[in-house]
Amino acid sequence: MPVNEDCRHYVMQTTASGDKIERCKMGANDPLPFGCPDGCVFYEPRRVSSAGWQIPPKDPQR
Repeated sequence: MPVNEDCRHYVMQTTASGDKIERCKMGANDPLPFGCPDGCVFYEPRRVSSAGWQIPPKDPQR
């Protein structure tokens, strides 16, 4: 299931131990594995760009 990383409700955090936590602020996702539903009614494009942030490449094993 795809993830709408450009949605303003999508949050991804990394813990001190290196674990990656993905969540939806609206609770509209499938928890394990994390994924956004097709045609999510809560989808809103992010208004702030990611310019200047370092975004690591996706790890296919996670």
